[in-house]
Amino acid sequence: MSEALMVRLACWNVNSITARLDFTLDFLVTRKPDLVCLQELKIDDEKFPRLAFVQAGYTPLTFGQPQYNGVGVLVRKELDPKPELLTTGLAGQEAMGSRLITVRAAGLRVTSVYVPNGKTLDHPDYQNKLAFLEDRARFAEREAQTGEPVVIAGDYNLCPADLDTWDAARHAGHIFHTDAERERFRALLGHGFVDLFRARHPDLAAFSWWDYRAGAFHKKQGLRIDLVLGNAPVRERLEDAEIDREFRKKRAGLTASDHAPVIVTLRDA
Repeated sequence: MSEALMVRLACWNVNSITARLDFTLDFLVTRKPDLVCLQELKIDDEKFPRLAFVQAGYTPLTFGQPQYNGVGVLVRKELDPKPELLTTGLAGQEAMGSRLITVRAAGLRVTSVYVPNGKTLDHPDYQNKLAFLEDRARFAEREAQTGEPVVIAGDYNLCPADLDTWDAARHAGHIFHTDAERERFRALLGHGFVDLFRARHPDLAAFSWWDYRAGAFHKKQGLRIDLVLGNAPVRERLEDAEIDREFRKKRAGLTASDHAPVIVTLRDA
């Protein structure tokens, strides 16, 4: 099947678009994605480097916040010259900051989401994280009812299963690995969504995040917490899914994010 009949969607927590601008632009040139869901922009909308992305051939739609959080979607102009901004923010979770944006592009409803980290089990942010995931599931239910092809991609800050962590026994019951987090994630899937990477690779141990410290990336001590979910109309179009480890490495002296991009390829409708 020719490349012209594919839509390539990427999901990437860039850990500051200011620090990773050249890295991100290199990714666009090298991988040529059609849609990119970004998290942790760490910049407000007024200061977002829009011109750089426009010059690279993309329309950026963002929901930013200074220093923390911030999400966005880049849409390649050749794919859709007039993407539509549908939603910013998650109802009931306004206090948690800029963590969700939904756009319509090329016939897809695409959401970029950044779930709170939660810090530790005894920190108030952990309960806030669980509440966010609950509201996130309700959002997914509403999205599913639109009848459109829906993608919900982002940094979920949880490992869906033991296969998604480098040492399941060591991390059992700890943040990102708790039954409560996983139950809420399954509730989200219960509204008709599938984890597209896992649909393509049901038994592959692969990770999307590695701590900067202690050589975790080279030791393969990572977590798969960056997820691209799709409803049935999207699942039917799934051609491939991969984690792009090359863009977790330093490139030309530039420091990478601690997350790798997840890339999903869909057959055109």
